[in-house]
Amino acid sequence: MKLLNFLAAATLLAAVVPARADINIGVTVSATGPAASLGIPEKNTIALLPKTMGGQKVHYIILDDGSDTNTAVSNTRKFITDYKVDAIIGSSVTPNALAMIAVSAEGHTPTISLAASSRIVEPMDAQRRWTFKVPQNDIMMSLAIAEHMANAGIKTVGFIGFSDAYGEGFLTEFTKAAALKKLQIVATERYARSDTSVMAQVLKVMEAKPDAVLIAGSGTPAVLPQRTLRERGYTGPIYQTHGVANNDFLRVGGKDVEGTLLPAGPVLVAAQLPLSNPVRKSALAYIAAYDGAYGKGSYSTFGGHAWDAGHLLAAAVPVALKHAQPGTAAFRAALRDALEQVHDMAGAHGIFNMSPQDHLGLDQRARVMVKVVNGAWKYQP
Repeated sequence: MKLLNFLAAATLLAAVVPARADINIGVTVSATGPAASLGIPEKNTIALLPKTMGGQKVHYIILDDGSDTNTAVSNTRKFITDYKVDAIIGSSVTPNALAMIAVSAEGHTPTISLAASSRIVEPMDAQRRWTFKVPQNDIMMSLAIAEHMANAGIKTVGFIGFSDAYGEGFLTEFTKAAALKKLQIVATERYARSDTSVMAQVLKVMEAKPDAVLIAGSGTPAVLPQRTLRERGYTGPIYQTHGVANNDFLRVGGKDVEGTLLPAGPVLVAAQLPLSNPVRKSALAYIAAYDGAYGKGSYSTFGGHAWDAGHLLAAAVPVALKHAQPGTAAFRAALRDALEQVHDMAGAHGIFNMSPQDHLGLDQRARVMVKVVNGAWKYQP
């Protein structure tokens, strides 16, 4: 009789205390297509993210959007409607990320973008309040480039960028930075990520005789304008954006990208940073994890963005769990609010201090200048 009473009490208790649900995180990355050199290390990094958050198991559901905007949107809808995820990470490129904003907001699902454009989180509005991002803003990197150019005595600049939101966004921000540093942009040309020739654009830029050229592309497609410039005899300095900061750019570019200057997250040259650098330790932690899993020297700044996204969620989840359980609208809302409260979190790329008006949370500690020297990345103090 006592045993029956005990079992009855246990059954009643189980009915009163609901089982704790697992946390589900959807991940859409560009593991194939023109942006594969970004998406592959991002996908690889997901396997290194925390398996539990706030004491609860985490499931990562990974889909490839093929560098395609429509597929990224479709993946986002699938995460929300089919998988009922608590948060989303992705996508890899700006056009995809911009298209995902409205879907994430409609589904009231916090999303951390791995793409760079400041337009993903600015200006803050009812839709963007559900979206965060981890790559450095265009203006931060544009200022680094413009400052380096001015210090090098450069006066005129030619610009070649992607004919999409990434290229246009970077041109907008670099134009502001150039004006501050008294630089004159003497030519602006665009090309598509999938183009196989940019001869016409390069000839127009060279005709303007710029002191330096800035290429606003990402991944291996950013090699094409630089290679064409060198083949046509351009000998001036060539700058790239942080969109090329991975080993595939070096591999594909070879001798044509030697001497390239670019701003990058500290993780790219973490071991070369002074011991006093506040990001050095956390950046090296990511490198150790990635290289330990995939081979020495295989880490990527783009994978570092996925690492930072996962650790932002790991910091926010315990706070959200105080208010609701995973799998509910209340939890997603609490998680969104908790992400805005993340302060002093050291990541692979910088120190994150989020707020309701700042869904990036990085400052100038998140950038360094780098040069390609003998086929490797060299920190420029």
